[in-house]
Amino acid sequence: MRAVIYARYSSEMQSEASIDDQVRLCRRLIEAQGWMPAHVYSDMGMNGATHLRPGYQKLLEGARSHAFDVVVAESLDRISRDQEHIAAFHKRMLFLGVPIVTVGEGAINELHIGLTGTMSALFLKDLAMRTHRGLEGRVRQGESAGGIAFGYSMVRSLRADGSFTTGERSINPAEAIIVRRIFEEFAAGYSPRAIAGKLNSEGIAGPSGKPWGASTIYGNWRRGTGIVNNELYVGRLIWNRQRFVKDPETGKRQARLNPPEAWINEDAEELWIIDARLWDRVKARQKATRGVIGAPLGTRPELARRPRYLFSGVLSCGCCKSSYTLVGKTRHGCASARNKGTCNNRRTIDREVLEDRVLSGLRDRLLHPDLIAEFVVEYQREYNRMMKEKTAGRASP
Repeated sequence: MRAVIYARYSSEMQSEASIDDQVRLCRRLIEAQGWMPAHVYSDMGMNGATHLRPGYQKLLEGARSHAFDVVVAESLDRISRDQEHIAAFHKRMLFLGVPIVTVGEGAINELHIGLTGTMSALFLKDLAMRTHRGLEGRVRQGESAGGIAFGYSMVRSLRADGSFTTGERSINPAEAIIVRRIFEEFAAGYSPRAIAGKLNSEGIAGPSGKPWGASTIYGNWRRGTGIVNNELYVGRLIWNRQRFVKDPETGKRQARLNPPEAWINEDAEELWIIDARLWDRVKARQKATRGVIGAPLGTRPELARRPRYLFSGVLSCGCCKSSYTLVGKTRHGCASARNKGTCNNRRTIDREVLEDRVLSGLRDRLLHPDLIAEFVVEYQREYNRMMKEKTAGRASP
C-alpha cells in the first residue's frame, strides 16, 4: 500500500522541528506495517481550526486522484481541530476507500472522529478563554494587550531575574506631535483624506511606517479604531470592544461588537496626549457628519456589504500597483491617488466601459479558432491520462 504522511504544527504551540519529529514517527509506523512511503504533505505555522492550508488541500487533491492508499499522521488533531472539517475529511476518505491511521490512535473510525473532534474543539475553546483571561489581566494592570498604538513606544525594563517586562508603554514625543496635529486639523474642518494627503506629501510616515490613509485617521467610531477614535489619547484605556468569530463558509474571521457592559475601562492618565476640550470638538464634528452620511445607530456594521461588480477587487493601478476601486458612483480610479495622495494617476474610467473592454478582449482572444483547437487537444490528453490512472487504480490490489 502506498502511504502518505500529513504533518502540521501551529505557530502558537510548536516549532518548525515538530514537522521532522512527526514525520519520523509516521515513517516508523509505515515501516512496521510494511507499507510503501509515497509522499509527505505538511503545513508549517498553520492553525488546525482552518481547512485553508496548502498542504491539507494538496492531500485532498491527491486522494481524489488516487495517488495513495492510506493516510498516516501522528494524531488526528494534526489533520484538523475543527469537528466539522475532521468529520468531512473522514467521510471523504471513507468514500474514496483510503483509511486513516495515526500513531496515537491507530486506525481511525467513527468513534475516534466523535471523541477526538469534541476534545479538539474543547481544547480550542479552553485555550481562547485562558488567553482572553491573561490579556484582561494585563489590561487591568495598565499594560498593552496587543500592539502599540501610534504615538507611543514600547518600554522594555530589566527585571531582577534577568527577564524583560512586556506591555509597558511611554509617549513618543515625535509621534505625539503628529497625533495632536491630526486632531486639530480634523476639528478645524479638514477631511481625513485631506489630512492623509498632507502628511504623505510631507513624507511623514504613518503607523508601522506605511503611508497615511483616510481609514487610518477616521477608522470606525463604534469599534474605537482610527486615530481620532483612540481614547487612550485622552488617558482612557478601553479593551474588549469587539470579539472575532470565524465565518464557516470562508474560514475568515469577522469582528463582532461586544455590549458596552463587557468593555474593560481603565484610567491611563500618564499616557494622555490630547486634552479633553480638543477631544470633545472632534467628537462633535464626527457626530455631525454621521448625521449626514452615517448609518442608523441600530445597524450592525459587520452586516453592511458594499455592492460587488464584475471586477471588484481584481483591478490594480498601472502606476503604483494599488487597488483600482470605485471612486465615484460609476467610475474606477486609483485608491492611493484618491485616499493617500501617494500616486499621481488621476485617470478614471466608467465601470461599464471597463467591463465591456475587458470582456470584448477576452472574447476576441480566447475564442480564436487556433486556441480552441489547442484547448481540445489538451483536454483530450488530460482526460486520457486521468482515465488511465483511474483504470490502473482499480486494477491494483
